[in-house]
Amino acid sequence: MEEKLKYIPIQELEVYKLAKELSTQGWHIYQPLDWQDKKTMGDQFIQSTDSVGANIVEGYKRFHFLDKIKFYYNARASLAECSEHWAVLLYERGKMDKTQLEKFVENTKKLEIKLSNFISSTYRAKDG
Repeated sequence: MEEKLKYIPIQELEVYKLAKELSTQGWHIYQPLDWQDKKTMGDQFIQSTDSVGANIVEGYKRFHFLDKIKFYYNARASLAECSEHWAVLLYERGKMDKTQLEKFVENTKKLEIKLSNFISSTYRAKDG
């Protein structure tokens, strides 16, 4: 008899898939920047973008619910940092076009909703 998994692998979670897609999108924005732009704002943009998925994974592998939630909140903060600060600066400084910015922000809004729901479901699991 085959034993069922007691958890969903992280790679199958919609919230993680969206975070990885955002990282890929961020990388396509970051890659063509010249050295100076990467140094001044690009590195922080891609680090905060990649941090979203990294924090989701780290929280997912924690045992205690409140420890998990702390990392999910960190992921949400990194999401705000990359989309509401660095992406806007890149756009304002002519390093990203309007279409790129709009698509990036659209994807961060989708991810923010999923992440907030993920945090809420983790709280419910703790209480139930």
